[in-house]
Amino acid sequence: MRATGPPLLSLRGISKRFGAVQALEDVDLELRSGEVVALLGDNGAGKSTLIKVIAGVAPADKGVIKWEGEVVHIRNPQIAQRLGIATVYQNLALCDALDVAENLFLGRERRSPGIRGRLLRLMDNGGMRGEARRQLDALGIRVPDVRAPVAALSAGQRQTVAISRALLGKPKAVLLDEPTAALGVTQAGHVLDIVDELRDQGIGVILISHNLGDVKAVADEAAVLRLGRNNGFFHVPTTAQDMIFSSIVGATSSK
Repeated sequence: MRATGPPLLSLRGISKRFGAVQALEDVDLELRSGEVVALLGDNGAGKSTLIKVIAGVAPADKGVIKWEGEVVHIRNPQIAQRLGIATVYQNLALCDALDVAENLFLGRERRSPGIRGRLLRLMDNGGMRGEARRQLDALGIRVPDVRAPVAALSAGQRQTVAISRALLGKPKAVLLDEPTAALGVTQAGHVLDIVDELRDQGIGVILISHNLGDVKAVADEAAVLRLGRNNGFFHVPTTAQDMIFSSIVGATSSK
């Protein structure tokens, strides 16, 4: 069933240049609440650049972005986060020396109650660990101990920890950059289960992936980029995988 209602996020005519390289040109994209949109394309198609535009890391040179129907200017990541946009990059940006709970709360640490006006208070480690455990359990994430260092986790566990950290701010949209790229079949399947759970919670998801099997498993819609431009929009459940692949490699275009 297609997600209905107005778009949560709407991009129109988005362009981005880096020096002499035109990374994006007149790109359109829509995302609704409770919808998974796969962003597809060959290497260099502009997928990661578009994610960075939405996340405020590389603001667009021109074009219009609407969030919940209102025009917004996402000039930096803080604006994106305040709107309710969370991003999980391919490198995950986890700190191996910290444990799971510390990674989840990195940059938003909580301190224990103390004397009013006291500048230095101890970290509320117990509270953060308790909330980290509840967050992981709610998503069905299998991490035995939130006190375990991230360096000791499997690749799949690290990916799910990064996704869980993005959800602590209760975003309305989550951008996932190749979340299953380095995972085995079982681990990838668990990450896709989490994507399904996000949709069930009414969160919009933009999923970058090279794996059409993953796309067929979880995506509602697919948007294909080629050489920085739109090269196709597809309703995934009713579109043959070969047709989507042809659009990725440039054999066909469906707009």
